Amino acid sequence: MRDYAGVFRDEAVATRYDEVVYAPGTWASEVHRRQRAYLRRWLCRAYPRIAPVHHDFACGTGRVLEMFADLVAARHGYDTSATMLARARSRGLDADLHLVPEGEDARPAAAGPPALVTVFRFLLNAPPAAREAAIAFAARVLPDRDAGYLVVENHGPKRSLRGLGRHRHRDDPWFAELSHEEVTDLLGRHGFTVVRRRGFGMAPPGAYRRDWARPYARALDAASTALPHATVATNVVHIARRT
Repeated sequence: MRDYAGVFRDEAVATRYDEVVYAPGTWASEVHRRQRAYLRRWLCRAYPRIAPVHHDFACGTGRVLEMFADLVAARHGYDTSATMLARARSRGLDADLHLVPEGEDARPAAAGPPALVTVFRFLLNAPPAAREAAIAFAARVLPDRDAGYLVVENHGPKRSLRGLGRHRHRDDPWFAELSHEEVTDLLGRHGFTVVRRRGFGMAPPGAYRRDWARPYARALDAASTALPHATVATNVVHIARRT
């Protein structure tokens, strides 16, 4: 495991995250586009009367904060990387961004329901203690079932087509896998129950990096996104509430 938190303090990494990883047409940007369309519809149904306060844990450069910008009452992003937060501000992100000191627990900047907590592109590669801290933060924001929802992303599920390239990544510290059961157990330890699970594509990221394969990958993902299950999806979002 690499120094997960330390890596994202590098300016080059922060820039690459926006300009390379999420460049138009990449696997990550296509997944984000599908997530955005689905989750915005879901949020309107989940909070029909009062817009929630959005708390984004490990917000990075603010991509998920932007996703719900016009649907929430206020936005708070939390991250241990001043570099990533500076990148978010440079993009003109209109949200309250909070730097979390290394080794300290993130504390919610606003209290009271309803609330929405999101944890995206974090659980997969974060060390176990950091995963626990993320969901513990969510539990502080969402003390009971009526407080709102937690939405977490797993961008490397086991049993997906992504695993076909496992043998090529034996020495890659960034190639991690996380099963649906592991995510469910993590949430359960902090009093959350998964109420919905949704997949956002079946093609592995490598298919989007090959010109000849990209059209087939897009077609496969477009078809699979219409399916309600997430058993073999390469990107999965879990929606949970306190038990």
